[in-house]
Amino acid sequence: MKTLEKEITVSENDLDDLNHVNNVIYIHWVQEIAKNHWKSLVSNEIIKNYYWVLLEHQIKYLHPALLDDKIRIKTYIEKTEGVKSNRIVEMYNMDTNKLLVTSKTIWCLINAKTNKPNRITDEIKQAFN
Repeated sequence: MKTLEKEITVSENDLDDLNHVNNVIYIHWVQEIAKNHWKSLVSNEIIKNYYWVLLEHQIKYLHPALLDDKIRIKTYIEKTEGVKSNRIVEMYNMDTNKLLVTSKTIWCLINAKTNKPNRITDEIKQAFN
């Protein structure tokens, strides 16, 4: 299983009225690391021929992140089956190594020419492993 990790520092723009990272920001981070992971694993040809749409999103907020916290975001593909892929994203406070957020998203592979679901190819499965 190939992972991608990214480090970020919480800025004022990430905060809500309670001075915690806003839940919408976490979801944005989940989407961004998913997109970057996909682009890092497959060829431009695959990117040209396929794209993903989000079917389901589950997120658990375990601990808040605050201004200037350093966050490590990690993602990997948990499972692929048929046209669907289950992606896990975990966010950790880098100072305490405490798990802050976990997310499980279910994505559907779409053929860019037909705009219809496409069975995940062996080449894409191998790129994830």
